[in-house]
Amino acid sequence: MLQQTRAQAVIPYYERFLERYPTVLALAAAREEEVLAVWSGLGYYSRARNLLKAARQLATAARFPTEIKEISALPGIGDYTAAAIASIAFGLPHAVADGNVLRVVARVLGDASDIGAMATRRRFAETAQAWLVPSDPGSFNQALMELGATVCLPRHPLCGACPVAAACQARRSGAAGQLPVKLRRVAPVELRETLLVVERAGRVLLRRRESSLGRMAGFWDLPSPQQLPQAHMGAVLGEFRHSITHHRYRITVARAAARKPPAADGAFAWMDVALVKSIPLSTIARKGLNLAGKFARPTS
Repeated sequence: MLQQTRAQAVIPYYERFLERYPTVLALAAAREEEVLAVWSGLGYYSRARNLLKAARQLATAARFPTEIKEISALPGIGDYTAAAIASIAFGLPHAVADGNVLRVVARVLGDASDIGAMATRRRFAETAQAWLVPSDPGSFNQALMELGATVCLPRHPLCGACPVAAACQARRSGAAGQLPVKLRRVAPVELRETLLVVERAGRVLLRRRESSLGRMAGFWDLPSPQQLPQAHMGAVLGEFRHSITHHRYRITVARAAARKPPAADGAFAWMDVALVKSIPLSTIARKGLNLAGKFARPTS
């Protein structure tokens, strides 16, 4: 859950997830649609699908893998997560090199190389590995990640509170705020969309994404005017902004009336409003239904 997501946003989801699935076997027995519904609002849904695949794989294994190569072979486990599991759970000497750690390394070394370049990231990861305390790698990794997350902040580093300030080349040169350097930036793409809230007899009309549409496959959305061309637009309920990677959406939500969805489109369904929370619903749809007063704003 912490991949690409702040800890403060993760905590309530983490607590609910563990309450629902307290063991690997409990998760392995769950349906994918149910898991996605519990995850709904956290985004990056491939993480939830991979977590479920890993649980099902582990459910048939003799034990949890204890070597980093075995851990890395689990679905959704990359170098960062594998090193975290290996060091924190099993005391193996593998340094974690997440964004927080790479930022600390860049500043301590005073290195202005492009952190977006693979060669730079690899070199910084090697430095973190050289710093690692092999007798307690889990505590060291957690300390270094926490240093980057709470003190060595991206925009306004708290150098006066830093326990390694005396060894920091960037602080000595006054360049802490300019490091690390990231030269490759993707220009944001501004997009506008309209979503329709169509209700009938306590039910709301939703449209399920096709299974071939990538990370949001199988999720339910509010329809757009293009998907529901016969709808009659009503009052505008409001607008909200939503960002996905470098795409910045400005979403307008309006009420609409429609007798029935297109007969050729089997992805539409009338959903009981009381049951909407229990299905995999996109964050955009949740925000739209919140504007319609259907349920509270998502926590993420």
